[in-house]
Amino acid sequence: EENRSGLFQHNLGVRVVHIWKGKCVLWKKKKKKKKNSHALSVLPVILQYVDACSSLANMLRRVVRQSKFRHVFGQAVKNDQCYDDIRVSRVTWDSSFCAVNPKFVAIIIEASGGGAFLVLPLHKTGRIDKSYPTVCGHTGPVLDIDWCPHNDQVIASGSEDCTVMVWQIPENGLVTSLSEPVVVLEGHSKRVGIISWHPTARNVLLSAGCDNQIIIWNVGTGEPLITLEDMHPDVIYSVCWNRNGSLICTACKDKTIRVIDPRKEKIVAEKEKAHEGARPMRAIFMADGNVFTTGFSRMSERQLALWNPQSMDEPISVHEMDTSNGVLLPFYDPDTNVVYLCGKGDSSIRYFEITDEAPFVHYLNTFTTKEPQRGMGYMSKRGLDVNKCEIARFYKLHERKCEPIIMTVPRKSDLFQDDLYPDTAGPDAALEAEEWFEGKNGDPILISLKHGYVPGKNRDLKVVKKNILDNKLPKNTENTGPANKSASPTPSIKSEAKLEEILKEIKSLKDLVSSQEKRIIKLEEQMSKIAI
Repeated sequence: EENRSGLFQHNLGVRVVHIWKGKCVLWKKKKKKKKNSHALSVLPVILQYVDACSSLANMLRRVVRQSKFRHVFGQAVKNDQCYDDIRVSRVTWDSSFCAVNPKFVAIIIEASGGGAFLVLPLHKTGRIDKSYPTVCGHTGPVLDIDWCPHNDQVIASGSEDCTVMVWQIPENGLVTSLSEPVVVLEGHSKRVGIISWHPTARNVLLSAGCDNQIIIWNVGTGEPLITLEDMHPDVIYSVCWNRNGSLICTACKDKTIRVIDPRKEKIVAEKEKAHEGARPMRAIFMADGNVFTTGFSRMSERQLALWNPQSMDEPISVHEMDTSNGVLLPFYDPDTNVVYLCGKGDSSIRYFEITDEAPFVHYLNTFTTKEPQRGMGYMSKRGLDVNKCEIARFYKLHERKCEPIIMTVPRKSDLFQDDLYPDTAGPDAALEAEEWFEGKNGDPILISLKHGYVPGKNRDLKVVKKNILDNKLPKNTENTGPANKSASPTPSIKSEAKLEEILKEIKSLKDLVSSQEKRIIKLEEQMSKIAI
């Protein structure tokens, strides 16, 4: 019999055996013993029972799964480390509205007469002035933004104006509003709601629009090199690259999850009615090639599921969560195999560990706050503080502010924790755009975080300028004749605008230096008076 205290007992007629935490205790019963009864006669039964109970105790011990992430806890930063007085966008689109890298945080904001987003250096916390410069080149609301993984100063944006724009942010942040992008990518006939950079190839950008098309661009030349048409009959909810960028997985309004080889323009695997609910789904790739999805059941319960693309008939695992109607945005850390789920309109972040052991998706914990989230930004591993055992950092968007949330593994040691920080994807691209389009694949180039991440100064910036500006000129000068003469003024106008912007920035920096020099002179005078 088993009682609630976890005590197992068995009546053998002569002795009572108690198993408690794997220990065996044998004692006499209080009732009158019969004659000629021998304890030795029941000894084999006792030993057999002890073996069975010890194996049961071991099984119960394994119910509490061993994991280094069991005690991960979240903590919001203090108010003075938040970004205040930001008018977060109210557009009805289920994107995260925020993108973060080790240098900047970008937030889509409300803007009159077009679309705009803020780009703030991470250290610029506190109240953000209403006159702070923005990135404001779109003529319609901005729907999605994404930082380039190979250059921390390059960001792409998609908008309701049907265009994708790529921007280059000055190293120290914006001094004046930026309205002239480095390149405009035009090819969609309806609004562009999804932007995603290739994880390992330089200058390869994917965009998905409400025209049900996916376009993969070579940003270096501004050309659409791959267009995936007729694969999605309805609106595309999400697109995600796999680890080396050879495949993409998509979630569509027709309730189908598709795994696509974009260069062969072929659907590798698909699952219809992955989640039967009508609300939007999300699908992301895991490091091992499996696909993780979030969606809704027929009864409008939020679900998460894990799929093997080799066999999509049945999911590896399915979990039902709750009946809230917010879309679950998944954020994945491939180094630790932890998935964080942030529901739009929720006030919590749930996190799960993905393993090879059943039930494969293991619930870890939930971080809860009082305020609901309008959007969420997720910092890459390169931007985390390894000395504090920080394994994730989120930037939670409220109605009027952005609040960083730090996820930490409690450890007593101050030494670098190798098990928490395996080598992670660095900023160097494994391939050039042309190599990837030709069919080559490359895994991410990994870096160690043992001594913290130190960004290289303008190492990638020169390459991007060369690819975008220098390579664009030969494209326009390939053809000879009258057509070439009419096309040539366009780059010169753009160059003049860029030059004017650089001159403005130089002037503002010179003014700043001049004011600091005056201040230094005054301080030196005061010091000389004190010395006298």
